[in-house]
Amino acid sequence: MIRLPAAALSLGAVMAASDYTPAAEAQTSYPGDRVSGEHFATRSPVIAPHGAAATAHPLATQIAIDTLKAGGNAVDAAIAANAALGLMEPTGNGMGGDLFAIIWDPETEQVYGLNAAGPSPQSLTREEIVSIVGEDGAIPPLGALPVSVPGAVGGWAAMHERFGSLSRAEILAPTIRYAREGHPVPETIAYYWDRNMTILADQFEQGNFEEFDNARATYLTEDGDAPREGEMFANPDLANTLEALAENGWREFYEGDVARTIDSYMERIGGWLSYEDLAGYEAEWIEPVSVNYRGYDVWELPPQGQGIAALQMLQIIEGYDLAEMGFMSAEALHVMVEAKRLAFEDRARFYADPDFADAPVETLVSDAYADARRDLISMDAAMDSVPHGDPAALEDGDTTYLTVADENGMMVSLIQSNYRGMGSGLVPDGLGFMLQDRGELFSLDPDHPNVYEPGKRPFHTIIPAMITRDGQAWMSFGLMGGAMQPQGHVQIVTNIIDFGLNVQEAGDAARWRHTGSTQPTDAVTEAGGRGVLQVESGVPQEVREELESRGHVVEDGDGGFGGYQAILRDPETGVYSAASEMRKDGAAQGY
Repeated sequence: MIRLPAAALSLGAVMAASDYTPAAEAQTSYPGDRVSGEHFATRSPVIAPHGAAATAHPLATQIAIDTLKAGGNAVDAAIAANAALGLMEPTGNGMGGDLFAIIWDPETEQVYGLNAAGPSPQSLTREEIVSIVGEDGAIPPLGALPVSVPGAVGGWAAMHERFGSLSRAEILAPTIRYAREGHPVPETIAYYWDRNMTILADQFEQGNFEEFDNARATYLTEDGDAPREGEMFANPDLANTLEALAENGWREFYEGDVARTIDSYMERIGGWLSYEDLAGYEAEWIEPVSVNYRGYDVWELPPQGQGIAALQMLQIIEGYDLAEMGFMSAEALHVMVEAKRLAFEDRARFYADPDFADAPVETLVSDAYADARRDLISMDAAMDSVPHGDPAALEDGDTTYLTVADENGMMVSLIQSNYRGMGSGLVPDGLGFMLQDRGELFSLDPDHPNVYEPGKRPFHTIIPAMITRDGQAWMSFGLMGGAMQPQGHVQIVTNIIDFGLNVQEAGDAARWRHTGSTQPTDAVTEAGGRGVLQVESGVPQEVREELESRGHVVEDGDGGFGGYQAILRDPETGVYSAASEMRKDGAAQGY
């Protein structure tokens, strides 16, 4: 067993760093002009009558559309696209990670929630972790310590068994073919692929995780480099793994040769994840949570995810007239940032696996609690520091996102991730995918609801979202990117509902991201209690200056503003409008 040096514990800062240069700093800019829509929009929404899909890779989107055309429904197409993204966008997701989904079923006219996050190993205790990282240490982002049971395939199984119509072989066939024959790597994914593998190689050389030969063999070319933009990349090991699932069933991952291979690999490198951990896992159907925002019901999943942080923010924001304040105004941004700061303190204190800790969800998203928290906001100045709330006072006692919609009105909002970067750095022998490092998000404070325990699911950042109106599905959307996600969800919702932008414009508009709030892993607030407000170059200079005058610490962003996809359904015509993130490589398509 290796003892991880202190350098491994600060890897988050290393992996978050970027040589990204905001457009405002570019020497020359050559934007084109559009004859319709907002000036900042990159394209029009995709309009389609029968079905639509939006993912972070054009080929994955095409696979989803082809699956719909072949007679599959939105769930079949979502699984097919997610499998493809694990191959084509390994920088953020894959079978070694977790999955969450919200599904609108037109037959029952209900919203269903799926938690496909895996628990920590039963054989690893908090005491053993502390003996490795030290009393003041934290769970590192690489190696065997942060590895938890991968839940993604269990999520595929649950969705397919409940809603699917095509066979496993039909769903997985396109990705198996691309894995064997190869596929061209697009620009942004190539950038992150090279950065991730370079960082992982450096961290391995420093002794910060146990094994790296398998990852090199899987994700680097024969020349030892990450694939460049336009270069063909194949993953025959992943093709074999997918074929085993197609032939033997989804449980092959948890009870068959795939599970035995993971078990043998972890034993070989001195890890803790075992066959028994895998065999005992099943995804869980859960009840989504909603709040009504100006006549629209916004749906998120409850803890251990962070989805209700978006709902808490919306509840606070609804007390202000954002439309009157104006789009991209200092007043509107100030209100949203302060609402984020309030919600994130509660996120740090109360969000955890509900099987181990009772999060007061109903109170946290209630009108009365929002009123109490809203009273802390001043329009003149940012709060010096932000306490978490007291719900009891009101009671009696690197990720990918995709969305698909079909001709029957079914909509799937799905998010899936290996967590930080490509994951733990560990690729089990011959399987073609990297194991996640989600366990890094446990606290080691024995008094914290999110404290590490064997068999417990860690706090989660990945959140899908959906909006219904008058009891019918209206919009399926999501925005990847760690703690950016609830902030991004709120910006999308307000851009569309308050400011009247269409689904593409809502994603193309400049974004803000507040960092420095207290974390569920006990990290404390930065910048003297106020944190840092990062903004994209599209936020006007006079708005930045006004925010600074109110006490916000404003900086240029580093490119970490998330990746958005959305599909909106016209309730009268049934026509879909689909949008894809212009900051990524993806595409929206329809038919």
